[in-house]
Amino acid sequence: MYPVHDADAILLLAMSLAAKRRPAQLVEIIAAADLAQGVVPPETKMSDSFYRLSEYGLIREQDGGYTLTPDAQQILSGHAKKAKSQERIYDIKENLADFHLSGEHAIILVTVEQVAAAIAEHQAIKKSPGKNLLVAKPKPPEDYRPGQRKQYKSFATRRRKEG
Repeated sequence: MYPVHDADAILLLAMSLAAKRRPAQLVEIIAAADLAQGVVPPETKMSDSFYRLSEYGLIREQDGGYTLTPDAQQILSGHAKKAKSQERIYDIKENLADFHLSGEHAIILVTVEQVAAAIAEHQAIKKSPGKNLLVAKPKPPEDYRPGQRKQYKSFATRRRKEG
């Protein structure tokens, strides 16, 4: 695939996060892109990425949402599970560079206005007090050790000391 854009790799990574079990809505993909990179690419770049990736048969529209094709899942596999998002994006870009178009595929047209509306909705949800499921979990404190309990004295031991 030539040329490879950063937004293409970010979109594939975001879709892998958002569309694991079911096709993802556009807002969910935007939220996943924000989680993966910290910022959302501009609307025009996201719209162009949908067009390019669907043209190459890497994403498809299904049940009112968007999902990855088996070719895209193959591109996304192969990187370390604990790799940081920048390393994953770099690996995805390398795999995209080696990908070759096979056959004709249905093109997904996502307009700039649709992406802008999804970004605005994501920003509103992000500011709301409700729970956002695509937010990274907070890290526990350094001295926290799960499974450790306080040493309680048995009733018999306490009774012997009192009496």
